[in-house]
Amino acid sequence: MTLERREIVSLDIPVPLRTVWEHLRDPALVRRWYGWDHPGLDAEIRRLFVETMVETRDVEGDTTVHRVRWEHNHVKVWAAAHEPRHTRLVMTRPSHQGTSTFDGVRDEVDEAWTAWLHQLQFALTRHLDVERRTLSSFGLDAGDARDRLLDRAGLVGIHGVVVGGNVQARRPDGTLLGGTLDYRTAQQIGLRLHGITESYLVLQEVPAASHPPHGQVHAIMSTYGLDDATFEEVERRWASWWRMAGGRAVRAG
Repeated sequence: MTLERREIVSLDIPVPLRTVWEHLRDPALVRRWYGWDHPGLDAEIRRLFVETMVETRDVEGDTTVHRVRWEHNHVKVWAAAHEPRHTRLVMTRPSHQGTSTFDGVRDEVDEAWTAWLHQLQFALTRHLDVERRTLSSFGLDAGDARDRLLDRAGLVGIHGVVVGGNVQARRPDGTLLGGTLDYRTAQQIGLRLHGITESYLVLQEVPAASHPPHGQVHAIMSTYGLDDATFEEVERRWASWWRMAGGRAVRAG
């Protein structure tokens, strides 16, 4: 039986198709957007994007269509002949029927690919040809309704900002954070952070129903073009930010 497929991510990327395709196929380029820094990242990229991926290419009318497929995940990218510098990307996954990654509330794979493909869009449109380093914190206690972690972290009202709107926050150490809301889904937010060089912050909110009693927050920040000294300072502030907000299980990596 073939399960019905669901659209997980749909993006317009103002970059030529060839460039997008290269960033889905070349492991060195995949590293600039996929996942986050951890000791097994290169092996994970090789397994996923070299060893198990199947690719196809078709021409449909005046449109060149590229597809990459894993067992369950399908990514389609295409560009019309009259818009050669504009690429569309759509990812689909099977129905939740019988899938082990869905607990009735949160699908971990859906959430991961939503974050990663928005990170791809950011890397291509803001930092093309620049290497990435990330900071990440996972499993932070989200706090109860009267004492939310994101509020303590200075992100009060973040859910009321419209996509494309400005975000300004004061972190617990008194430093200011400014950015633009790039996207929002039911369980995550993407922010383009302004600073010495623009970085990208993804906040995933795990509902309490999936992780009682309060739920969790996962945070991933992608940085580009920072020298070692600047990155070390950003890393120090990152760890301080979540620690002073009362987040537990902080990991920089």
